Amino acid sequence: MKKRIIPIFVPHRGCPHDCIFCNQKKITGVSTEVTAEDARNIIEECLETIDEDTDVEIAFFGGSFTAIEEECQNKLLAVAKEYVDKGLVHEIRMSTRPDCISDRILERLKKYKSSIIELGVQSMDEKVLIDSVRGHDIDSVIRSSHLIKKHGIKLGLQMMVGLPSDTEEKCINTAREFIKLKPDCVRIYPTLVVRETGLETLLAEGKYTPFTLEECINIVKKLLVLFYVNNINVIRVGLQATDDIQLGKGVVAGPYHPAFRELTESEMIKDFLDYIVLENKIEGDLVVKTNNKNISKIIGNKKSNKIYMKQKYNINLKTVPENLSKEEIIISSNKGEFSVKMDQIYDKLLDIYNL
Repeated sequence: MKKRIIPIFVPHRGCPHDCIFCNQKKITGVSTEVTAEDARNIIEECLETIDEDTDVEIAFFGGSFTAIEEECQNKLLAVAKEYVDKGLVHEIRMSTRPDCISDRILERLKKYKSSIIELGVQSMDEKVLIDSVRGHDIDSVIRSSHLIKKHGIKLGLQMMVGLPSDTEEKCINTAREFIKLKPDCVRIYPTLVVRETGLETLLAEGKYTPFTLEECINIVKKLLVLFYVNNINVIRVGLQATDDIQLGKGVVAGPYHPAFRELTESEMIKDFLDYIVLENKIEGDLVVKTNNKNISKIIGNKKSNKIYMKQKYNINLKTVPENLSKEEIIISSNKGEFSVKMDQIYDKLLDIYNL
């Protein structure tokens, strides 16, 4: 069944801290308050364009939803619940802070049929949290995650890569700690320096250096492997491009790319093919038969993987579209032909990346 999300942004409402990286107006593209009537209009407008055989979800994003005024929460949730009761919407999602969750809050949310809560954790390293002015600690993340699952609500966790004092080791440790909490889904965001934030000030003062795009991809590919081998759904990698979220506009520095996830997954495929070539002493042509949707990742951005194979091994990397699932590829070379599943590739990458 197809899935469609109806996003309702509640910008910078309820947040008790101005995190060093955050400018919600730039990130969401929205700066005005959203009323219950606004929410209803957004839902109605979206439903007109959605096919009947679609899994529809209303998602409250932006500010820390459970920290805004309770009356406002209830009004927005009441509107969303109407559509769940009518069978037009299947789930209600929201994002919030780890220190804005309690038994009482969760009991109230359940009454409105809230079904998914995403926690903006960002890091499981105490120094990174302090330097990013998050205002919560690791214990609050663990406590709130357990509470959400205890109440039968799906758990989502969000992390950022490249915050002040962050390192590859700390990012990998955050992923490992996430896995222990057994979330239903995860989001990974490279840290971007957005205008009118504390991070922009630190950058100007020479006190912060963002990860390069290459550095960030090299870290995130390892995080993806860890999540994939543990069957955790990574529902987003990288901020969604908007008029403001672009280098030179709302973003002044950082590892921004509109197709960050595809760049990262393409790098993972390259690393696996690199291993295959070396392990099997392949020469000449390397032909990958695959589902059409995988071809761009295998070839690489601007044919980067083809160029890499040609320059390093004098091998011609070719793709052939086949009626295969997205989870399978067939590799042919002068050494023969074999089929491999994506989960086997991730298992091998776990070894290649020494995780």
